[in-house]
Amino acid sequence: MLSPTSTILSTSPTPHPASPNPSPRQHLRFPFLRATASSAAAVRACGTAGRRMCSVRASASEGSGWAVPAAGKELVEMERLVEVAQSAADAAGEVLRKYFRQRFEIIDKEDHSPVTIADREAEEAMMSVIMKSFPAHAIFGEENGWRCEEKSADYVWVLDPIDGTKSFITGKPLFGTLIALLHNGKPVMGIIDQPILRERWVGVDGKKTTLNGQEISVRPCNVLAQAYLYTTNPHLFEGDAEDAFIRVREKVKVPLYGCDCYAYALLASGFVDLVVESGLKPYDFLSLVPVIEGAGGSITDWEGNKLHWPVTSESRPTSFNVVAAGDTRVHGQALEALRWH
Repeated sequence: MLSPTSTILSTSPTPHPASPNPSPRQHLRFPFLRATASSAAAVRACGTAGRRMCSVRASASEGSGWAVPAAGKELVEMERLVEVAQSAADAAGEVLRKYFRQRFEIIDKEDHSPVTIADREAEEAMMSVIMKSFPAHAIFGEENGWRCEEKSADYVWVLDPIDGTKSFITGKPLFGTLIALLHNGKPVMGIIDQPILRERWVGVDGKKTTLNGQEISVRPCNVLAQAYLYTTNPHLFEGDAEDAFIRVREKVKVPLYGCDCYAYALLASGFVDLVVESGLKPYDFLSLVPVIEGAGGSITDWEGNKLHWPVTSESRPTSFNVVAAGDTRVHGQALEALRWH
């Protein structure tokens, strides 16, 4: 039996060092995702030849998994979706490795966050892969926003080419490329890719999360007092959110800073117990949901609500407060400490 203050060290696979020809790809087998006649008939394409198209209202087949529309009349199984997501991550990785620790122009966006040519080229590379494979899907990228002729779509890819641009531009390989696939606003697939270390976490709704093809899991941690906590930067909290974070920080065993999305990947791998952040945009966290949940963890907003985003062409990314934990007990204790008083 564990004592009330025990913390178990991870038994998840240790990330592999980079090799001359590493491959973070995995080969997943999923049941074929079938569609009913009604769901197939409900799909229509929009736009003209050579322009972006998107799906409109494609329902799931009851009791038989998602019915995922592709170009034409074919239906795609989840394995194919994962394959294309990995190809998109590969394409982004090639761009980012080319620019990493090189000199390039850094531009400040309206919110004063930095953006580089690497961000923009990596996002375009991912969009090209996805559009070629799934012209009936919509895309929302951090740098380019909504890509679809219609105003809404059932299946939307949400992309963040570099989560942790400040780490990227300062030569720290703890940023990540984030890819999420939403079905009616719910994240059903997510990838966290670290192209320099060549580590790739893949999460699929209802499946075990993998790191470079090996299944991983979170670690147990009974109480907040034994938890290792990460947040990107304590200076990003303001007002009541800052007070709430301080309450949690004062209760944990070890507070740590930095890593951006990489902290969530470490949590899924069983090396970290808790991540608390404020002011995240949907493209910062949607891909994390299947990864963490598939590893046995929990990720919600500070009220304990599931994270989703019913995105449309009119959507403007708003800020969310996010908490993730490997153990449901620590997640509950963190939520209690974060509650406004």
